[in-house]
Amino acid sequence: MVDHAREGLAAESALPSYRGHRYPVEIISHCVWLYFRFPLSFREVEELMLERGVMVSYETVRRWCLKFGQAYADSLRRRRPRPGDKWHLDEVFIKVNGEMKYLWRAVDVDGNVLDILIQNRRDKAAARRFFRRLLKETGTVPRVVVTDKLRSYSAAHREVMPSVEHRSHKGLNNRAENSHQPTRQRERAMKGFRSVGGAQRFLAAFSGISPHFRPCRYHRTAPDHRLEMTVRFTIWDQITGAAGLPATA
Repeated sequence: MVDHAREGLAAESALPSYRGHRYPVEIISHCVWLYFRFPLSFREVEELMLERGVMVSYETVRRWCLKFGQAYADSLRRRRPRPGDKWHLDEVFIKVNGEMKYLWRAVDVDGNVLDILIQNRRDKAAARRFFRRLLKETGTVPRVVVTDKLRSYSAAHREVMPSVEHRSHKGLNNRAENSHQPTRQRERAMKGFRSVGGAQRFLAAFSGISPHFRPCRYHRTAPDHRLEMTVRFTIWDQITGAAGLPATA
């Protein structure tokens, strides 16, 4: 009983603080959900809320997304099981303020995004930095790392995690490549990103929130999908505090 009480208190203390906000948590969390779940601008979220009788400015929605987006994403990640022991890594071009950058992404065998990082290059130093960041953020060492044919991966792998099996093959890395698709959709809707820091902040929160509401529908009936979405909305209400209950592990 004592352990359960401690867990409840710890979970409750992890809830975001809405002190000083005149809007209730239900409206704040709903606006953040709209922005990160769908390819909407802040002004479009403002319009959708106005249709529901809620007058909130697009600038307020922007501040809410900056303040609470990453906190919500971190809470969702903490509820996930430990990452699988097979990691898929890939990198793609993204446009930041008119310049081409590289978005590095790692997903586990279940398609969960482990981490993302925007860098100027895709050389050995960039791959090494991403490997070290992954190990630090996840706190685990994979059994297998799957990448494409980029030689920087092999060089960094030998230096950072030589005991881990490395499979370098273009056709084996579809899981990571598919994970880029929602980002591409948002990049087009936002007409590119304005700064590296802004892109990193947005994508870090986006990669934690958006997949939560994108369960695999393959071979899943409509009733099963609705049930799964109901569970996920319940989790969202818990981690945002909208349910009025402490989040549980």
